[in-house]
Amino acid sequence: PRLLSQFFFADERVTQVVAEINGLDAELDPQQYLVLLNQLHLSQAHLLAILERIMEECIPTQRHSRDYLVKFPEELLVDNLGNHMLFAAECLLAGTFLEVEEADGAQLRPQARNLLCSLELVRTVLREQSLSQPGSYPEPIRAVLVQFDRLFAEFELSYVSSLVAVKSPEEIYRQQEIIVLFCETVERALRLGYLTQEMIDGYEPLLMFTIPRLAIISGLLIYPEGPLSLEQSPEHMSRVFSPFYNLLKKIRDLLRVLSAEELCLLERSLCTAE
Repeated sequence: PRLLSQFFFADERVTQVVAEINGLDAELDPQQYLVLLNQLHLSQAHLLAILERIMEECIPTQRHSRDYLVKFPEELLVDNLGNHMLFAAECLLAGTFLEVEEADGAQLRPQARNLLCSLELVRTVLREQSLSQPGSYPEPIRAVLVQFDRLFAEFELSYVSSLVAVKSPEEIYRQQEIIVLFCETVERALRLGYLTQEMIDGYEPLLMFTIPRLAIISGLLIYPEGPLSLEQSPEHMSRVFSPFYNLLKKIRDLLRVLSAEELCLLERSLCTAE
C-alpha cells in the first residue's frame, strides 16, 4: 500500500516498455511498435499519477501554484494533460515539433530538457528510497520533488501558451462577472416564482435554456452595468457575448418599451417555451 512501493513497480514497467521499444525495429514491425508506444503512454500516465499522489503526501504546502489553469481553454483540461505535457517535452527534446511552430519549439527545448532531467532525477531518488526506507521522505527527496513540480508547471504554462491563446486576466474576470450574473438571475427567478428549488435540485433540463434567457434580460435591464453593459465597446465584453453586441442592443431597446406586467409575462413565457 505504500506509495513509494507503488512507484517502484510503476517505474519498473516504464523501464521495461522503453527497453522493448529500443530493441524493436519499427520498420519491420510497425504494428507492434504502435502497441508498445500505447503501452508506454499508459505506463507513464500511471507513473505520473502515483508521483502526483506522492507530492500531495510529501510536499502539500510547497506545491507550485496551478492558478494558471483557469486561463486554459476548457477542452484542454483533461485528466491526461500531464502525460501529454511529458510526451510533448520528449518530442521537443528529440527535435520533433508536432503541435508548435519550429521557432516556439526551439525556445521551449531548454525547458523540456530541464523537465525531463528533473524527472529522471526524481525517478532515481524515489527508486532508491523505495528500496531502503519506503515509508519516509528525507529532505533531499522533498527538494527534488519541489524542483520537479516547479519545472513541470513552468513548462506546462509555456507550452500551452505557445499552442493556444490562453485567457487574459481581463477575460477571466469577465467570465467571473457572468457567473455572478447567472447566480443573481437564479436568485431573482426563485424570488419571483419563475423557477422552483425542486427544478434546480432535480437538474431540470429546461433550465439550460431558461436561465441564459433570463440572464440576458437581467443583464440588460436589472444589472445594466454588469457583463452585458452596452455602454462599453464589443472589444471590452466577454467573448461569450461580444459577437451579439448589435443584437443585444436591439433586444434592450425592445425590452425598454415593455411595462412591468408585460416584462413579467415575457419572463414567465421564457421559462416554459422550448
